[in-house]
Amino acid sequence: MSPLMRVRHFVARQYVTFPCLREVFSIRPGLSKTNILGSVMNKKLTAMSALSLVLSMLFVQSSYAEDTQAVPPATEPSTNSQPAVPAAETSAGTTAPAQTASPAAEAGKGGETKKMLGEVVVTSTTIDDRFESKRGEASNISNISGKKVDEEHGKNIVDVLESIPGVTAEVQSGDSVKIMLRGVEAQRFMGEKPGVAIIIDGVPVVERTGRVNIDLDNIDSIKVIKGGASYLFGEDALSGAVIITTKRGAKMAGYTTSVETGSFNYRKGLARAGFAKNEWVGHIQVSKAMSDDFYDQGAWSRRYVDGKLQYLVDESSDIAFGFEDSHREKDSHGTVTGVTNALIDPRSATSGGKDYARNYDVELNKLNLTYSKDLGDNTNLMLMTYQYKDHTYGWQGPSGYLRDSAGNLLGDMSEMRDVYASGQDTKQTQRGLKSEWRKGGEEVGLMAGLDLQKFEDHGVSTYLVNYSSRSSPIGVSNPLKLAGTVSSDTVITNDTRAVYGEAKWQLSQPLALTLNGRYDNIKNGYTNNLPVTAPTLASASKTFNVLSERIGLNYAVGESSEIYSNISNGFRTPTASQMYGTTISPTSVVAGNPDLKPEKSWNKEIGLRGKRELLGTTLDMDVAVFQIDRNDFILNTGGQYTTTEGATATNGLEQYQNIGGVRNRGLEAGIKTDSRDALSADFAYTWLDARFTRYDHYWLGLGEQYSFPSTYHLVEVNNTGNVVPRTPKHKVNLNVRYRPAEHWTVTTELNAQSGIFADEMNVVWVGGRSVYNLMMTYEVKRESGMKFSAFARIDNIFNRYYYSTIRGIRDSNGDQVYDQEDPSITVNPGRVWTAGLSMVF
Repeated sequence: MSPLMRVRHFVARQYVTFPCLREVFSIRPGLSKTNILGSVMNKKLTAMSALSLVLSMLFVQSSYAEDTQAVPPATEPSTNSQPAVPAAETSAGTTAPAQTASPAAEAGKGGETKKMLGEVVVTSTTIDDRFESKRGEASNISNISGKKVDEEHGKNIVDVLESIPGVTAEVQSGDSVKIMLRGVEAQRFMGEKPGVAIIIDGVPVVERTGRVNIDLDNIDSIKVIKGGASYLFGEDALSGAVIITTKRGAKMAGYTTSVETGSFNYRKGLARAGFAKNEWVGHIQVSKAMSDDFYDQGAWSRRYVDGKLQYLVDESSDIAFGFEDSHREKDSHGTVTGVTNALIDPRSATSGGKDYARNYDVELNKLNLTYSKDLGDNTNLMLMTYQYKDHTYGWQGPSGYLRDSAGNLLGDMSEMRDVYASGQDTKQTQRGLKSEWRKGGEEVGLMAGLDLQKFEDHGVSTYLVNYSSRSSPIGVSNPLKLAGTVSSDTVITNDTRAVYGEAKWQLSQPLALTLNGRYDNIKNGYTNNLPVTAPTLASASKTFNVLSERIGLNYAVGESSEIYSNISNGFRTPTASQMYGTTISPTSVVAGNPDLKPEKSWNKEIGLRGKRELLGTTLDMDVAVFQIDRNDFILNTGGQYTTTEGATATNGLEQYQNIGGVRNRGLEAGIKTDSRDALSADFAYTWLDARFTRYDHYWLGLGEQYSFPSTYHLVEVNNTGNVVPRTPKHKVNLNVRYRPAEHWTVTTELNAQSGIFADEMNVVWVGGRSVYNLMMTYEVKRESGMKFSAFARIDNIFNRYYYSTIRGIRDSNGDQVYDQEDPSITVNPGRVWTAGLSMVF
């Protein structure tokens, strides 16, 4: 049977089993003419992707028949005569090992275990998680080595991820960032989850603010999977996953010290010690960094203590214990209101701007224990248990009217820089158990996994001052809130039980089929620890059962290129506030909706990657086109971050429903050359068109709601068809490295993007920007293993003025008009320099 007939028969058998096939090849009943047209266009895109793949297969089939040397070998000669196998991807971002070598034998090689299927690198998680090859993958992925992370000398992970097409990120301060892929969730900024699964050493990490704090000095590799990825990682992988593996192995043996300094009194120090002796391998690392920062009240500091201890049980198994303890302090992020204030007061020192939240104190603790065992016959087993804790305290609520204990008015809190309404104390605990079994064969690779998670978020909010919401006299409609009063004490839980798996078939020498599936049973719970009266709920819970899947094809076009295509999805379950609204928060005007469904994203993509020679230089290229549809995302009936006119707790004018629609389409292209050459470069380009396909009601507030309520009013806006805010249509990153002499490297970088809208109404437009960076490094290695290096880096070398963030939702200055003077803006610090020295011995 021909490869095409085998695919046709197999897909036909799976049509009922995999809903993603029904999503593509059917039009749902009840659609309007407009939606039917959109659905037809959607099917055309999918059909074009499939047609491109089929035509490419037919086009190259003859070349395989004529030139058997171009066919990737089915097996690779092996000294132990074990068969090579297709790799099954794992939720840790690794691939199933064809044969796991002795951990003890590999420890001296940096902990790397490899087998080859043609050009596919199959890497074992027993010793080390590395992602050196994309060969055979059905999805668009990008890999960054820990060496490259170290060589970037960045202050946060954004400096590293800029080189990956499709990645956008928002920096708060220090190393706290919110990572987004393909423009998904760019419209949200109030601490929601980012729509990207952040995986550290195989475990999804959830932090309180939706952001992630990562120790750049402890990264061994980064893998970015784009497109819906809940088939491996579960909840919130709407647009993909960022998989981080921390440093481990015998390569960490020895001692490392480094110091850095820079603009705004930036200082950093690091010390690391590692060993490899007999069956034991381990290291510990301590680092501390601090800065006064560009922004007034923007000082921050961070301290890390992390490491790993590994015991090689025997030639086929090992146990690894990893830990991280960090403490961060950070204050204001430096926001101002409007473009005029941004120009005259970029540091937010004199214009009276206040962040909604500030003065954060964050403690994170991460522990994990992993056991890996090679069971023989190309089979591997991994068991992991972990515990992550996040304790965050900060001020919230910059607005209100300060009072004394008797209720006498003392002033407007919005004009008092250090007066905030509440202190929010939150303790998160995440515990889990994870197991994966993997088996390979000559034509089939299999992986099966079990994922058990328990998540708890205990938040206590306490009034910091005596205040009221309005300036009017104290009364029933404007109660006095006394300092020290606990205003909320809630516990949110999320218990997950999931099974997942992957099967990869080598249907023919050039063609591989990959199927993934994951079933999540998630119980979301809510408990109010304060006394309540009806109709307020003291507790509530709901269970969701969600199936996620991926189907993908990979077709090898010769020895160095391949076409890949897949359909996958991601999901997110409703939050407690979305489901229960006013029934758990008496001050809310949002009616509860316990019937909310999990929102889903559907990703369709086709791409081509491979290597080509140009003027004697090898180019590593990857080009993909994609479309992500979310036709049921959860949205307030009155719009996001706003209030419907006349809404009360009882009339139901506001409610969260599965009524939002958004489509993200784009093209991503990446080209790299060998960084070891005297002249090398990396190029990343993204074209993105992200638009709301269903967003009928948004209430825009005009005027001053509390000071002059009589003139305050709402205007209804239909955002359907608008561009998603903060999503540039074009984005380019270009890195050029030049080695003028032995030991020296000069790197130039260009980051450029086109303009963006600051708001969902598409009223305020911000022009594009081009920013240039420059870095010079000097490195000397001795035969003894000693290494000395120094670097100097200048970011924004031409001191380009631009906004790091801009967000608009209402008439903030109360002048009855929404325009460029209303968005909240953070101005980029401008030219910043960093320099450092390090020594390894």
